[in-house]
Amino acid sequence: MMASEKLFGLHATALQLRSQRMMMLASNIANAATPGYKARDLDFAKALDLAKRGAATEGAIAYRVPVQASLDGNTVEMATEQTAFAENALAYRSSLAFLNGRVNTLTRAIKGE
Repeated sequence: MMASEKLFGLHATALQLRSQRMMMLASNIANAATPGYKARDLDFAKALDLAKRGAATEGAIAYRVPVQASLDGNTVEMATEQTAFAENALAYRSSLAFLNGRVNTLTRAIKGE
């Protein structure tokens, strides 16, 4: 077990995975008008499980299946992407807040406060 895992638990890994997912969702949104673009997403629960076992998380990435097919082959559905992005951003901020609190607690302990 790495030292960061002992200090921060899975929150450090979760933050990294949330960041990876946020970039993927942002890419989907940015390519909403690109013909043939295939939206991808990271299954966070699966990725976290893989990370806990020390496995590569690429197996948790999948192409999104659209509810309604588009004529140009693009699978980005803005409402779906925006909702996923907002939910992921909230979870990212929660993990970041936890880690910030943990760092502040450790800093006070080191200083003897």
